[in-house]
Amino acid sequence: QISLLIGFISVNNSSWTDYSAYSFFQIVTMCDLVMILFFYVTHIFRVYRKLNCVSWPLAEFLHYLIGTILLLIGSIVAATKSYNVTGLVAGATFGFLATILCILSMWSSYKVSCITQSTSK
Repeated sequence: QISLLIGFISVNNSSWTDYSAYSFFQIVTMCDLVMILFFYVTHIFRVYRKLNCVSWPLAEFLHYLIGTILLLIGSIVAATKSYNVTGLVAGATFGFLATILCILSMWSSYKVSCITQSTSK
């Protein structure tokens, strides 16, 4: 989450050379941040116990999968359009770091929810 926020701030405070590439990167990072906060609040207040109609492990997995793919695309586009502007390079770097961390989070979420459920039966 922190790497997404740092990447967003770095791109937001830099001079842009291509508006569409960096606005896409900003939209993707902010949507990922909002969705991560949504799932944190869901787990903190145990909303998942009251809403049994939603498969929360599947919803979290799909969120991380789609968000990671979009973040990877946004980071690649931001890295190719940065033209050695330090803030934009830093934003793309933190975007790649956030992509790796999202992959690790997706793997740990899968490992905890699916593997522990299959061994407990």
